Parts: sequence; structure tokens; C-alpha cells
Amino acid sequence: MAVPLLPVLTILLLIGTAFFLFPLLFRFTLQTIGSHVRSRTLSRRQILRARANADAKSASSSASSAHTSIDSEWQKIENENNGNNNNTTTRSNADRDWDGVIGFFHPFCNAGGGGERVLWAAIKATQERWPNALCVVYTGDHDADKDGMLERVKIRFNIPLYAPRLTFLYLSTRRYVLASTWPHFTLLGQSLGSLLLAYDAFNLLVPDIFVDTMGYAFALALCKLLFPDVPTAAYVHYPTISTDMLGTLDDEVAGRGANAGLGRGWKGQLKRRYWHLFAYLYSRVGGSIDVVMTNSSWTQGHIRSLWGPFRRRLGEKDDIAVVFPPVAVAELEEAIPVDQQSEKERGPYCVYIAQFRPEKDHTLILTAFAEYFTSLPSPPSSSSNNSSRPATTPRLVLIGSVRDDSDEKRVYKLRLLARELHIQDAVDFVINASWPQILAWLRKASVGVNGMWNEHFGIGVVEYQAAGLVSVINDSGGPKCDIVVPVDGEPTGFHASTASEYARGFAKALNLPPDEALAMRRRARKSAKRFSEDVFAKAWIGQMEKLVRLRTKSQL
Repeated sequence: MAVPLLPVLTILLLIGTAFFLFPLLFRFTLQTIGSHVRSRTLSRRQILRARANADAKSASSSASSAHTSIDSEWQKIENENNGNNNNTTTRSNADRDWDGVIGFFHPFCNAGGGGERVLWAAIKATQERWPNALCVVYTGDHDADKDGMLERVKIRFNIPLYAPRLTFLYLSTRRYVLASTWPHFTLLGQSLGSLLLAYDAFNLLVPDIFVDTMGYAFALALCKLLFPDVPTAAYVHYPTISTDMLGTLDDEVAGRGANAGLGRGWKGQLKRRYWHLFAYLYSRVGGSIDVVMTNSSWTQGHIRSLWGPFRRRLGEKDDIAVVFPPVAVAELEEAIPVDQQSEKERGPYCVYIAQFRPEKDHTLILTAFAEYFTSLPSPPSSSSNNSSRPATTPRLVLIGSVRDDSDEKRVYKLRLLARELHIQDAVDFVINASWPQILAWLRKASVGVNGMWNEHFGIGVVEYQAAGLVSVINDSGGPKCDIVVPVDGEPTGFHASTASEYARGFAKALNLPPDEALAMRRRARKSAKRFSEDVFAKAWIGQMEKLVRLRTKSQL
């Protein structure tokens, strides 16, 4: 029996109409919610701006001089940029006087790691460029007040910030982005949690520009859906998922992530499909971001492969830019000489500057150092009496911050491992070191170590180079692709993957002839100039100007 054509066409038309209207209805609903949220936070915005203006006017003479210094520092950067780039757009007074609100989404801003250095250096550069703008940091660090955080930033990173134009808004839902909250489907759970966290942030204040500096791409997508007129930017330290991660499912090498070797069997296949689905969602949300910056060419390659197709489909014209993280290269050069005299002050110390997190793989470095240490012709006794040890005894110095109880337990286990390896008297743990302490170790050390597989960039490695250390780093990620690369056709350090390769690297670095060692230190320092704070400031401002133009255009 023939099927009536009219009812079938009617049904198809209804389905097509629903399919077409649902996205429009979805966007309209979210934008209506966004409009409501914005209206409810308008009074807080006015209060914060009024308070910032009052604080700026009543600031002490010392704070005022610091602000003047900020202006002069930016003028120096701006002049250099204009001198090096004839195509630089002339900045109008109206652009410089832009006084909008820039929201920085960084829920763990008090952690004290390399990602936090990027955040504070970005805010400093933004304050230099737009001194009348209000920078707002969305954080979940309720245990640290504004004065305490700024003091820690000054001590840890030597980055002074202008307090009157900086505000912290405290999030109440940070637990939803913790891995411990999502024991299963962690990637998806944390991403969904970031949506709740971002909505929490917007209910505190809707900014004029929204910048994520921790890797919460889903939060930026939500901002775009709620507030289409708010430009968004992502500074990506590490892709949430990548082809390398998928590869670890079949890789049982230690240090390759918690999921290494879990791709076998039906559970492994299920995980693989889940990761591919998440990669698709991650690519979709990444495609909606207005300005994307990555911290290395390694990260750029992964983000381009994931986000690039969707960005092109949505008409995004700007390419994904590499903005190398800021490193205190100039300060290190001034504080630490690299010459014949300084060579006499260096000892056979191998320093590893890294937070005590699992992915930093301190276990690998301890194991490698033990292999090297026991291979010495006459290894010193492992007794607790150090008085008989010669000054030339190699030492491993682990320098890093401890964030919470889990980090403290991790350090305790590392101490136990050092004892089990019989090298406890040749290993130093320097916890939550101040910048002067770090400088002191960089001044007297000979070797800088990096143990993380696929480190996204490696600020600590650049610090090694700027301080004139010979680097022994993991043969992967940013340290391999961007940092420890030949200069003038000659090496600036050594690459390694296994404990034995690291042990051989330590031996080579610590046994270089004096002239050869000094030459390599000088090449390393020359390489580090590519990652200075001034270079970062210029690149960051170049990307931020795109956002300000987008925001200004949307308000016309």
C-alpha cells in the first residue's frame, strides 16, 4: 500500500524546522540568561570601578611612583617594538585610555608555578598598556587575601603589580574542577565542572574581555554563548587532550601519564572511544575562541590540529600564535655572571626546579642520579656524617613548591626513595623556595634538570639557560623543540628519556672540559634571550590589542 506523500512531507518539514530552530532557541535562551546575569552584576561592577578609582587617587607616594615606573617601562617596550616593526599600528590616546574590565580566569592563581608566572606577567603587561583598565582575577584561593597574594607574587616571581587596578573575586565552586571530584570520566567531568565554575565567575562579575590562562576551553565557550559581545582569549599551556595522550593508552613506560598501558581489552576500547568523543567536543569549543595563544610550538601544533578545522569553519581569521612564557632572563643575567671567575664558584650540583607533582617525574630523576652516583669511581659513603665529604661530591637539589597535603606526602615518599637508593646524603629538598634562594642555587650549580615527559614548555629550563647551566632534559615537548636547541651549530645541553640516559647526561655535563663547559653556558644564555619578559610583554600586548579592538567594535 502506498504511503501518503503529504503526511510524510509534513513530518519531514516539522523535523527540519525543529532541527533548524532548536539551535536558535538554544542560543536565544542562553543569551537571555546572560543578559539577566549581566544586569544583576552591574551594581558590583560599578562598586569595583569606584573603589579602584578611589584607591588609585589615595595611593601612597610609593605606590604612585611604582605606577609611574610601570608607565615608563611600557614606554620603553613600546619604543623598542616600534623601532623593530615598521608595521606597528600607531596607538591612539583613546586606545591607551581604554578603561574596560578584563577578567582573568585562573582558579588556582596562588599555586606559584610557571602558569602563575604567565598570569602575573600578563597582568603586569596589561597594566602597562592600559593603566586605566581594571584587571579582575577569578580565583578559588579563599585562604589568601589580595595583599598576601601580591606579596607572594613579588617574592616568588619578582613581579610588582599595581594593586588599585587589580581585584580578586573568589569562586565558591572550585571543587568541581578537581580530579578527585570526578573519579570516572575525569576529563569530561572537569570540563563540565569548569562550566559551573565559569557561571559562578560570571555571577560575580561579567567582564568586557574574558581571558582563560589555565586551559578551561569550555568556560570560554560558555562565555561566548552567554555574552556574544565579550571577546574571549585562551593562553594554552597544555592541550587537555592530544594525539600523544591517545598514544599512551598503548604505552607502558613510566612517567607517561596515569593512563599509560590502559588501552587493552574492552575497557581500553571504551576509554579510547570516550577520549575520541571528548577530543571532538574539545575541538568544537576551541573553535569558538577569538584569540588563541600557546606557550610553545609543540603545544601550537597540537592545538592547530584540534581547533584549527573548527576555527576555519567558523570564519576565525587569526592564526594560533606562539607566545613564549616570560622568564626573568634579564634579572638572571644581572645576578649571575658567566665567565672564568664564576666557573670557580660552581660546584657539581644538579638542580631540578619543578612543583612536586606526579607528572614532573621526580622518581625518574632520583633513580637516574642514583645510577650516576653509584657509578663514580669512589662513591662516598651514604652515612649521615657529611663532614668527611669532599667539596666536589655531586649533589641533586630538588627545588619546588608544595601546594597541599598530597604534595607533602609526595615529598615524603621521595625522601624515602632517596634513602632506599642510598643517596639521601647527596639529595637536598628545598621546599617553597623564595626567589633569592633559587638565585643562590642557580649561581653555584652546574647542571639544570628537567624530567617531565612532554613538558608543554619548561620555564625552569629557560631559567637554567639564563643562569648559564648546562641542561639535561627530557627528549620531548617544549624543552626539546624550543629551548635546548643548537646555537651557532653547537649544543646547549643534553636530551634523555630513560634513567640510564639521564645518568649518562649527568656524567657528560659534569665532566665537560672547563673551556667547553664555559662555551656551552654562554650558548645557553644566548638561547635564553628569546624568552625574556620584554619579549613576552610585546607578544602579549599584540594579542590583547586584538581583543580590545573587538570589544570596542562591538560597542559601536
